[in-house]
Amino acid sequence: MAASCRLCALMLGTVGLVAVLWLLGPVLAPFAAGALLAYLGDPLADRLEAHRVPRTVAVVLVFTAIFLLLTLSVLLILPLLERQIAALAEKLPEYLRWAQEHVLPLLRDALGLDESLDLQAVGTALKEHWEQAGGFLAGLVGSVTRSSGVVVGWIANALLIPVVTFYLLRDWDILVDRIRHLLPRRVEPVVSGLAAEADEVLGAFLRGQLLVMLGQGLIYSVGLWLVGLDFALLIGMFAGLVSFVPYLGAIVGVLAAGLAAYLQFQELWQLLPVLLVFGVGQAVEGMLLTPLLVGDRIGLHPVAVIFAVLAGGQLFGFFGVLVALPVAAVIMVLLRHTRDEYLGSAFYGESADQVPPAPAVESGAKDP
Repeated sequence: MAASCRLCALMLGTVGLVAVLWLLGPVLAPFAAGALLAYLGDPLADRLEAHRVPRTVAVVLVFTAIFLLLTLSVLLILPLLERQIAALAEKLPEYLRWAQEHVLPLLRDALGLDESLDLQAVGTALKEHWEQAGGFLAGLVGSVTRSSGVVVGWIANALLIPVVTFYLLRDWDILVDRIRHLLPRRVEPVVSGLAAEADEVLGAFLRGQLLVMLGQGLIYSVGLWLVGLDFALLIGMFAGLVSFVPYLGAIVGVLAAGLAAYLQFQELWQLLPVLLVFGVGQAVEGMLLTPLLVGDRIGLHPVAVIFAVLAGGQLFGFFGVLVALPVAAVIMVLLRHTRDEYLGSAFYGESADQVPPAPAVESGAKDP
């Protein structure tokens, strides 16, 4: 009876916690972002501290490096991406006209598509929509500035994230140690072991795989730029972004870059440099980036990553996207621990001599 009451209380508490997180999702988003940045920067701060650098100085150095990197990314990469997206929108009707004249007749003959399908009209509509929006960044800024409350909220979050990041980064080890000491002594070793395993899984993905994705995106972008492709940065960074699924980044990148190269140069031999770029990127990733940055640590399965991010965004918005991977890592570790407990239980590992013998099957033949 007592066990049933405790189970009911635990279930009610879990449901209540999920409901509170759902209601407070917009408020918790900057805190989750700050905690994520502090989690990423804590190992570097610990290494500096191990070399006799004071903790506060180490935190200031790591904090400055993180936000300089983020600021440079926003100031340098986003405008370039915006210009390439604008150029793509400008040339999209031309590309669709080529597809209308050369590709669509083949598809109509092979698949029996509708004769009324007009890709050129679709491209013209997309171009007009882009021109009316005034570009991605301009449209985003315009939509935000229409509401003073939204502007105030964005400014508050932009100021709150660095503050939360700094204080959590400074006190990260202290907070973890205090939480560990609050655990009941009977379950503390198990919980600490599971937390360490979850940290290894999550760190293998966030600190390792994200760097691998960034490295592949840079390799693809620079390589395609050397080839002379117009949309090198856009295609290269997108291919790097989806490369957390094995071989998906290379496949998507080869298809997109190959099509863009053929439309730009109108020669099939131009596909060879594209294949060379992605071949080099895959070789560098397999022989250098993954062994150096990820090693043999076990990361999250790509399908689990995709589902976690989509489910978190659907349930809790931007806050859900931020906490999706940590929650997925914890759930995966708990499931693995549950599986190990089941495989080691008497229910699963009952020995053969404890199993009652099966009744003999009567037959007409006699033993010799």
